[in-house]
Amino acid sequence: MYDMKKMKQLNNFAELTPDAWEAFVAFDKAALADGKVPAKTKELIAVAVALTTQCAYCIEIHTKRAKQAGNTDEEIAETVMVAAALRAGGAVTHGTHCIEK
Repeated sequence: MYDMKKMKQLNNFAELTPDAWEAFVAFDKAALADGKVPAKTKELIAVAVALTTQCAYCIEIHTKRAKQAGNTDEEIAETVMVAAALRAGGAVTHGTHCIEK
């Protein structure tokens, strides 16, 4: 199912729902722009969220952007481990519903 060529089809949203699409693009741009949190850090956050939601497109896009923003492989690797810890932590804490003691 994952095929980066499908990203070209995003243009369909611009054609079919131009107002909503333009608003989404503007929001995405604003959310990831430099602010109190630097864009470099925001891209690491985006990588972690993408790994947690398991969006292959977002993983590829935001990993590339994180590197372009100046993040090292070591910083990205630590981000991967943070995402893994939180995802695993969610499974463990939800697991408390499975055990009655």
